Amino acid sequence: MTDYGEEQRNELEALESIYPDSFTVLSENPPSFTITVTSEAGENDETVQTTLKFTYSEKYPEEALLYEIFSQENLEDNDVSDILKLLALQAEENLGMVMIFTLVTAVQEKINEIVDQIKTRREEEKKQKEKEAEEAEKQLFHGTLVTIENFLSWKAKFDAELFEIKKKRMKEEEQAGKNKLSGKQLVETDHSLDTSDILDESLFQEMDDVELDDDEDDPDCNPADPDSDLTD
Repeated sequence: MTDYGEEQRNELEALESIYPDSFTVLSENPPSFTITVTSEAGENDETVQTTLKFTYSEKYPEEALLYEIFSQENLEDNDVSDILKLLALQAEENLGMVMIFTLVTAVQEKINEIVDQIKTRREEEKKQKEKEAEEAEKQLFHGTLVTIENFLSWKAKFDAELFEIKKKRMKEEEQAGKNKLSGKQLVETDHSLDTSDILDESLFQEMDDVELDDDEDDPDCNPADPDSDLTD
């Protein structure tokens, strides 16, 4: 008859020896404990960390044990989901054998991969930002490359704006013409105005153009007397 309790105690002693700084007993009945797994240092010494909680079932390792992620640092939700799937797969493959060390080792490898992925993602983001900054600088010095498409788009917008300006101007001129009063209307609407205020100045300009006979300016000249200019 298998002594499950003995197998569990032996595994616990081994785990305490392997993980002296990260192994913590939570309870003895049922046996429950945590192991903290920390990744290798990534860029800027950043690490990924997760604490796994294990609880023995009565007949472990012949039957599955309970496991969960007790806490975590710098893990995305999808990373947590991947770790749980990995634990389920490893637990199924190792059923019938003590498996905690195998599960923890698999998680250790997984979070090291996650750190590498974070580093790669940040390098790609950095390159993308540098590329965008370079493109922006080129635009600053060289402007936008003119193509048929963007020229036609610009022209359509320009023509529309010009049409609106002309339409507004015509409307203003039409309104101004409607509001303009004739001289008669001015006198009728404003009795303080004298009719002389609205005389057309062009009449005086036309009179200036009339040539007067010089004889009219001679006091000795009498048009009625043909001999008035003869000497006695």
